Amino acid sequence: MQLDIKNQLFIVGGATSGFGLAITQALLEEGANIVAVARGKDKIEELVASAPQQIEGIVGDITQSETIQRIVAQVGERHLSGMLVNAGGPPAMSFLETALEDWDEAYQTILRWKVEITQALAPKLIAQKYGRLVYIESVSVKQPVENLVLSNSLRLGVVGFVKTLSEEIAHHGVNLNILAPGYHATPAIDRLLKKKSENEGITIEEARAAFAGQTKTGQMGEATDLASLALWLLSPVSRFITGQTISVDGGLVKGTMG
Repeated sequence: MQLDIKNQLFIVGGATSGFGLAITQALLEEGANIVAVARGKDKIEELVASAPQQIEGIVGDITQSETIQRIVAQVGERHLSGMLVNAGGPPAMSFLETALEDWDEAYQTILRWKVEITQALAPKLIAQKYGRLVYIESVSVKQPVENLVLSNSLRLGVVGFVKTLSEEIAHHGVNLNILAPGYHATPAIDRLLKKKSENEGITIEEARAAFAGQTKTGQMGEATDLASLALWLLSPVSRFITGQTISVDGGLVKGTMG
């Protein structure tokens, strides 16, 4: 399929690990240009060195206003085709383990920064009459995940504002969609494996097998399983898809609207 994204500019959050890295690599293979954002200086430098003609690196915490301002300045007046809105998740905790401070921090790291960067980029995309925003959230917005009460709760706020904004600006050629990954073999699953291992007195491998067993495919996904769909949603060929929350979960979600 011809995706028509060669030489187009994209921002990728969390570009050096997990889903962000897989999607960065997929974009590179299609000839796209990338503003890659991640906290680790060494990893960003290594990523830029792998494709210096296509990647510009920004070292910073994308959940912070200062980094968001740097991203916007880096793009400048150039045409921006889209962004992968992506960062790490909150710690694995049950509700009774949380303090109010955990909820305050989760608001910042799950919801607030996404509102901020969307507010910063939306006027530019509207003026261009084109744009693609893809948010990486979690299957927890469809079906709660054990020991992820912060994610189960606050990611629903992201779904709410993304759906609402998608309806407000679809006629400008700007599409917003959410990917809701289930259990994938990426670094993000490690906190869940550790928590389950500690709570149930089992090994990490036994915890991994238990999570894999919850899917209908009987296995965890790979980052590339999600990257292929994200790439399509970031491209012009997804023009008739907006405001959707799409599960990528190996059949984990049991609801008929999963």
